[in-house]
Amino acid sequence: MLWLVQPVLAAPGLCAGPVCADGITRSAKNHWQLLLRLEDQQGHREKVVMDCRAGVLSPQAGLVDRGYARSLGLRLCRYVS
Repeated sequence: MLWLVQPVLAAPGLCAGPVCADGITRSAKNHWQLLLRLEDQQGHREKVVMDCRAGVLSPQAGLVDRGYARSLGLRLCRYVS
């Protein structure tokens, strides 16, 4: 009898287009900020801060597409508020 075992891959987290948030935490100092660990399909990884009060992602430029990253951040802000 031959058993074929397929590897199991972990779920990436919450995604918006090609960008996924693998780590989501709330800032201890400023409760309106979310600290996000993002990764895109090309393998780029970044840590960013989403200011839920102002709707701004910081830094505003980087390797991960900021349109999808901001969209993901705004969605997460709605979930936690």
